[in-house]
Amino acid sequence: MMRTRPLKVALLGCGVVGSEVARIMTTHADDLAARIGAPVELAGVAVRRPDRVREGIDPALVTTDATALVKRGDIDVVVEVIGGIEPARTLITTAFEHGASVVSANKALLAQDGAALHAAAEEHGRDLYYEAAVAGAIPLIRPLRESLAGDKINRVMGIVNGTTNFILDKMDSTGAGYQEALDEATALGYAEADPTADVEGFDAAAKAAILAGIAFHTRVRLDDVYREGMTEVTAADFASAKEMGCTIKLLAICERAADGESVTARVHPAMIPLTHPLASVRGAYNAVFVESDAAGQLMFYGPGAGGAPTASAVLGDLVAVCRNLLSGATGPGESAYAALPVSPMGEVVTRYHISLDVADKPGVLAQVATVFAEHGVSIDTVRQQGKDGEASLVVVTHRASDAALTGTVEALRKLDTVRGVASIMRVEGE
Repeated sequence: MMRTRPLKVALLGCGVVGSEVARIMTTHADDLAARIGAPVELAGVAVRRPDRVREGIDPALVTTDATALVKRGDIDVVVEVIGGIEPARTLITTAFEHGASVVSANKALLAQDGAALHAAAEEHGRDLYYEAAVAGAIPLIRPLRESLAGDKINRVMGIVNGTTNFILDKMDSTGAGYQEALDEATALGYAEADPTADVEGFDAAAKAAILAGIAFHTRVRLDDVYREGMTEVTAADFASAKEMGCTIKLLAICERAADGESVTARVHPAMIPLTHPLASVRGAYNAVFVESDAAGQLMFYGPGAGGAPTASAVLGDLVAVCRNLLSGATGPGESAYAALPVSPMGEVVTRYHISLDVADKPGVLAQVATVFAEHGVSIDTVRQQGKDGEASLVVVTHRASDAALTGTVEALRKLDTVRGVASIMRVEGE
């Protein structure tokens, strides 16, 4: 039997995502009520610019006083889609204190202060859900912390930023340079006027911290994630990748060490074989590849951003939280029992593609090979091309630690026959 008294929802933010949340709540009200077991009512909308026309939203619901809205004793769920650290953090904790559960899409805040927010939710017996914080509409958070709760996850690797994937896909498919591809992404609305958060990997790093924490039952903060942007990727790098049967993606990689005693989380561009499922992810789409003991390999794919896709994830969480409220229960909270240490990037082991500018004369290859051997880095393949006294030397290694590779490159730079290191790219997915 359906409860007649509605569950009241406060919406913080009414931009691209917030407006879609409000629209879906209105247009799908009957379906949502049937799925929840009670009607849901939009009880207030906090915004910065109240004079802006918001189609489908009663102007009487709009307020600039977000604090007063979340302090109302009749609010059951607060949906936070304003982003950033403050005032979002204070508003969320205030909501818990006043009896409301929270649905958030705030990846930056969760990556930085997720543990404290979970603790506040637990203290007040309320839910904190955030499916929309990672990979937009793709169901990912709930499968990791619920569907795979009985399994051991060893690796999560994915494309979690649509802007960077669009740029790299354009460079790969058309031969465009980075700036040309970025300009097109900006013109089409995929890139912000200031794309730094995307192209320098900050956005993906926040998502990696959240994914690693859930996958490995360990607290992983944004500061624990190694981050490297993609602004230095060139058309020449793509040409080299194609010669290896690879393409280049900006990847978020979270993995458990072989001995199971530590974890790593990192974001950086990498070559990935064309045979890997992630290599075929085109345009602004996202995809995440999960490897676990029992389930094996799983891939989650779909639109990773945008108003409607992200709102879909928000509404899914809203339904779950409302069901919990009606049953007097709460959903899964933070699971950090494993408390595994997060290893530094220097301990990460992977393959490398190194392109060197060298003198075109006898003995150069032998000198370079000696340096690799002295640092314990095994060479898989070497390709050399020379002309007019100058040459390029491309070395692909077997698996080696980042620290060993760094030491190797530093030693190579000291050789008189090495003019420069043109590029270093990790090779993943093998």
